[in-house]
Amino acid sequence: MTLVIALKWIFKGRESVVVSSDSRVTVGPITYEARKVYPIVLKVNDDEVPLAIAGGAGDASLIKQGYVICEKILRDLAVKEWDKKTPSFEQFEEAVKQIESILISRFRELRSQGLETGFNMILASVDHDGRASMYLFDGRGLAEPVHSNPGFAVIGTGFITGGNLLLRLLGYDPDKSYMLDLGVLSTFIIDVVSEIDPAVGSFIGESYLMRVEEGKVMLGPLKEEAVKEYKEKVRQRKELIRRFWRLLDIAGEQKVLQRIKRLEREVQKTS
Repeated sequence: MTLVIALKWIFKGRESVVVSSDSRVTVGPITYEARKVYPIVLKVNDDEVPLAIAGGAGDASLIKQGYVICEKILRDLAVKEWDKKTPSFEQFEEAVKQIESILISRFRELRSQGLETGFNMILASVDHDGRASMYLFDGRGLAEPVHSNPGFAVIGTGFITGGNLLLRLLGYDPDKSYMLDLGVLSTFIIDVVSEIDPAVGSFIGESYLMRVEEGKVMLGPLKEEAVKEYKEKVRQRKELIRRFWRLLDIAGEQKVLQRIKRLEREVQKTS
C-alpha cells in the first residue's frame, strides 16, 4: 500500500506544489519498492515542458492506466491547443474534465464486470502566473478540486493511519506555508506513519516540486543531498517532540508556553 501527500506551498510569493510518497508496495506477503510519484512533461527538442505531477494509491494496474491517460491527454492538448506550453489554470481545469470522463467510463465498465476499482490519484500543476491546481480522483473516476480548500491531499493506507491527522496536528495552512519547509514536513509525516503502518515505507526521496522561478515553470525531484538533510532534521525533530512532551509534564503547559512566546519574539526581532 502507500502514502502520497500533495501540498500547496507559497514559494517566493507564488503558489507551488510538492508531491511526495513512500516507495513501498505490498502485494500479499511480497513487499517491494516502486515509483509512486509521476512527473508529466512534454519533450520539445532538447527541453522538457512541465505539465503536471501525478501520484496514485490503490491497484497498481489501475494507477498505471491512470498515469497513461493523464499523460496522453495532457501531451496531446499541449501540442494541439497550448502551443507546447505549461497549461494555464483554466486549461488544466478543462483537461481534468477530459481525464475524469475517461476514468468514469473505464471504471463503470470494470464494475459492470464485477471488478473492484481500488483507485485514488492526485493530479497537480502550476501555471506561469504561479497559480496552483490540485485535483483528487476517487474510485469512481470523479475529480475533486482541493487546491483552494483544504489546499492539500493525502491518499493511501497512510491517510487512515495518521497522515491526515499529523498534517492537521502540525497546523498546516496553505496560506501560511511560506513559513514552512514542506520538504521536512512531508518527510516527517511519511517517516512517522511508516513506524506504525507496515504497509508504508520510510521516506527515501520520492518527491517532486513544481514551481515558477525567474518567470519559468520548473519541475524537478528532490536532490539526494536534500534527502539526507531532511532525514537528519526529521530525526532531530522526533527527539525534540519527545523531550518537549516530557517537559510539559514536568514544568506545565503555561510555563512552557511563556518560554515559547519569548523565543518567538526574539526570532521576530532578528528576522
